[in-house]
Amino acid sequence: MQSSEIRNLFLEYFVSHGHELVKSSPLIPKDDPSLLFTNAGMVQFKRVFLGEEQKPYSRATSCQKCMRAGGKHSDLENVGFTARHHTFFEMLGNFSFGDYFKREAIVFAWELLTEHFKLPKEKLWVSIYKDDDEAAYIWEKEIGIPSDKIVRLGEKDNFWQMGDTGPCGPCSEIIIDQGEDFGCGKPDCSVGCDCDRFLELWNLVFMQYNKDEEGKLTALPKPSIDTGMGLERITAVLQGKKTNFDTDLFQPIISEVCSVLNVSYGKERKTDISIKVIADHIRASTFLIAEGLIPSNEGRGYVLRRIIRRALRHIKLLQYDRVAFYKFVEPVIVTLGTVYPEIVSERKRIEKVIKVEEERFLRSLERAQQIFDGILENLKKSGSKVLPGEEIFRLYDTFGLPFDLIKEMAEDSCLELDEIGFHRQLNKQRERARAASKAQEIGVDEVYKELRSGAYEFKFTGYTDYEAETNIHSIVKNGKTVKILEKGEEGEVFLYETPFYAESGGQVGDTGIIISGSGKAEVFDTKKIAGLHCHKVRVIEGNITEGDKVFAKIDIERRKAIARNHTATHLLHTALRAVLGEHVKQAGSLVAPDRLRFDFTHFDALSDTELQEIESIVNEKIVENLPVIVEIKSLNEALNEGVIALFEDKYEDTVRVVKILGFSKELCGGTHCKSTGEIGSFYIVSEGSVASGIRRVEAVTGLHAFEYANRYREQIRNISQILKSAEPVQAVERLISELKAKQQEIEALKEKLISQNIDEFVKQAREIDGVKALAIKLEGVDTKSLRTLSDKLRERLHPAVILVASKTDGQGILLLSVTKDATAKYDAGKLLKNITQAVGGKGGGRADSAQGGCPDAASIDKAVEVFYELIKK
Repeated sequence: MQSSEIRNLFLEYFVSHGHELVKSSPLIPKDDPSLLFTNAGMVQFKRVFLGEEQKPYSRATSCQKCMRAGGKHSDLENVGFTARHHTFFEMLGNFSFGDYFKREAIVFAWELLTEHFKLPKEKLWVSIYKDDDEAAYIWEKEIGIPSDKIVRLGEKDNFWQMGDTGPCGPCSEIIIDQGEDFGCGKPDCSVGCDCDRFLELWNLVFMQYNKDEEGKLTALPKPSIDTGMGLERITAVLQGKKTNFDTDLFQPIISEVCSVLNVSYGKERKTDISIKVIADHIRASTFLIAEGLIPSNEGRGYVLRRIIRRALRHIKLLQYDRVAFYKFVEPVIVTLGTVYPEIVSERKRIEKVIKVEEERFLRSLERAQQIFDGILENLKKSGSKVLPGEEIFRLYDTFGLPFDLIKEMAEDSCLELDEIGFHRQLNKQRERARAASKAQEIGVDEVYKELRSGAYEFKFTGYTDYEAETNIHSIVKNGKTVKILEKGEEGEVFLYETPFYAESGGQVGDTGIIISGSGKAEVFDTKKIAGLHCHKVRVIEGNITEGDKVFAKIDIERRKAIARNHTATHLLHTALRAVLGEHVKQAGSLVAPDRLRFDFTHFDALSDTELQEIESIVNEKIVENLPVIVEIKSLNEALNEGVIALFEDKYEDTVRVVKILGFSKELCGGTHCKSTGEIGSFYIVSEGSVASGIRRVEAVTGLHAFEYANRYREQIRNISQILKSAEPVQAVERLISELKAKQQEIEALKEKLISQNIDEFVKQAREIDGVKALAIKLEGVDTKSLRTLSDKLRERLHPAVILVASKTDGQGILLLSVTKDATAKYDAGKLLKNITQAVGGKGGGRADSAQGGCPDAASIDKAVEVFYELIKK
């Protein structure tokens, strides 16, 4: 029975018994920022089980995409070494939300396994929770399982709970005895053993209690059912395979891996482990990237990077040193594309993301190998046979090499590893990370902590008001509280009530004035310190004093400009997702009065067409003058409505939702327009890359957008006047075309001139110890022409070492080449490195070809001298 038939039979069986067929939810939960990945079929029904959400059905069935890599549930390190562990897998399940309970769940499972999947009853065992007499009775008296095949296990194995508190209950696992061939051979091997003989097929969870903080169990008014059976496991059993990797879910992938990497599967354990890792990890990578995830150094993106690089390490272990991992996306699509069409539509992007990550890792590996060679050379000089922990950590942290790859490199060089030292460095890094997370708190002076810990009640009124009458709570100058600030002095003022927005969430702080009976202060910035609004002020008249009653007013026009840009970022975010795809996520922002900057996850540069479409969507929504509505609600309520939230962000239980009616919904604490029409207009000024997989759009709105358009129009007008043409674009294109033609003509003349001098150059070659050495100095010749000359000289001189140099744009260019019949004696990379070091330059390369530079013409002369000296040695 094929895996597709097994999947369909399972789902059709439960549909025929009144279950709603529910589509798999994404691997990246869209409504649960607390969860790294979807790791079970029940995740999309979590709120239903908690009683926070109702569905129009009380029974459901699904085949859920799952990921267990990183976070609490991770099988990453086990993949490849066992028959059944995976990062990505499919979970078949049926669910009851207060409808049927234990008896029906058990009967459904038994009937499907024995009558439809035709599993032999005599090979099936069940485990139950030790105190679950009800389940024991159903299995023995109604199903007919012999009592000696009903195994009672404790809380660790057979009692399931969603968290420390909440819905929970006993569970029952259906287990198949696969025979002694699958076992560990131990005399006490039985249900519960870690070997593959007694294989868990299906877990039936009976959620019948609610657990409180004291651990007390209270019966639920509507007990529910949550079951899960891994498609990969049941497929292996039904297809009579020893491992999940031998099934039709993996064999097309494994076949392609073997073909591309020129290896065989099933002959050597070590090779098989690597093949399994590659086959598993390409499935995980394909599905995660299809959902918009990009390799990065944090959060979910880091898990993806780790998965890819673990696979790349195993490709290297199979003695393959070129990019190959991306080629295995195709068989994943062949096996699963019909069921999950999202991987088909995203195929090109998936392959590109993986290929770029491969190329980046291979470059890092090449640089790391050079560093490792240097470390090895130093160790040889010192006579040490131990790779220091600090160096292991440098290779691990700076170059992203997996620890086991570093271990392999060390073993190949007959080195031991200082693992204790490595883990010491790793722990130090973790301590630094923990310290960094507390840096803001640690960096807060005691004076601010005292202000926060006092009876100071702060109120921010800036969402609705531009001004406030209030009192000065305290004044801080140079880290100390003071009673008064005189004219010309700067300090920090803390008010009981303020309309000033403190810099947060990318939005800059407000500016304005504070006026007391005795003076006036300019507020030139507002920051959050220790959770308090800190008004940075400069006294411009009289003085201000602690306790003063004051009038505080923000710069209204500046605030309105900021609001225009902030509301525009919400329009931009939604427009980006509409044009580029839902993988787009905010990765940073700046909302200032004169511009906005928006960073987002996306791998490719945006085309002019895409930028125009995005700009058009935003301006259309501005013209529609959509209302901007702010609502305060619970986090769960907001997430249920599909509000955009970031996994990395931590939210309070009560959140602020900013809605642009019918278009956008985001969690946001910033200030906004009352309607989109207030933005006026929107222009994208630039788009570019700021990091791997992160793009940045900068834009202007309102009057700044009009100023930008006017400047742009003025530039076009000036270009037209200079070119004396009403069609400046065509005129510029014509000039560029003519310039290219002239440049090609110049290049051809240069090459012709060089070719004419080849005979003369060849005559200058010196015979040194059986090898012809030649160094040539030129003026104003570019790298391309130098390379042409070098190639022509190599054709004429054998065996030979050739240095060609030229002073261009005030700097010296050096190219050194060694003919193949001379590489046994001379290494071009090492020679050039020695030459450039002697003249204050840099350079290096391969054994037959190297390139470098030196500061000036004088250093070129010195380089030639050093060249001949080195050849003579």
